Amino acid sequence: MTQACPQNYSVHYEQTSAVWELSEIFLKTIPFDHEELIFCCIGTDRSTGDALGPIIGSQLHQTFSFPFPVVGTLQAPLHALNIVERYEQLINEKEQPFIIAIDACLGESNAIGSILIQQGPLYPGKAVKKELPPIGNISVKGIVNVGGFMEAKVLQNTRLHVTYSMSDKIVRALVLAWQRHLLKRKNNGNEYSDHQNRWQQIGYTDFR
Repeated sequence: MTQACPQNYSVHYEQTSAVWELSEIFLKTIPFDHEELIFCCIGTDRSTGDALGPIIGSQLHQTFSFPFPVVGTLQAPLHALNIVERYEQLINEKEQPFIIAIDACLGESNAIGSILIQQGPLYPGKAVKKELPPIGNISVKGIVNVGGFMEAKVLQNTRLHVTYSMSDKIVRALVLAWQRHLLKRKNNGNEYSDHQNRWQQIGYTDFR
């Protein structure tokens, strides 16, 4: 679980066409052609608020059309007790990996439900006073509850509905962004100005 910090992009998971808007941002920020692109989904299944990353990891891992390595799932979480060792393994095994780090975070009450995407690493465990190394070239954070006091307990008492709903939007947006990337590459980089036409090209119908 990370501490909220200034973001480049912000989309609320309940806003209209959230999946489409998130996919636009992912297309701008994620280098899908990178040979060592890895998704690190940080968190634990022992806390409803901090389960955002593992839920996303499990869903991406089970999506056969999503070809990239995923580290951190509900079955094998990437959390404070193993993140240093597993991160070092990634760095040693891969030549210049490009890491998308995904985690839950706490923030202001009026920001709950916001999904933040920014260039640069996130700092797992910072909000609950844990000293862990920064991770990621791009960070994706979901504000699941209010920060500022008793953070561990707040995470444990976060509604699973919020965590799961945010996870669902992020996963669908990542898969859609990958599909759009493939379509764009297939069409030699041609851009389509009409959104409805792009939706029909992709065959994806629910962007909420």
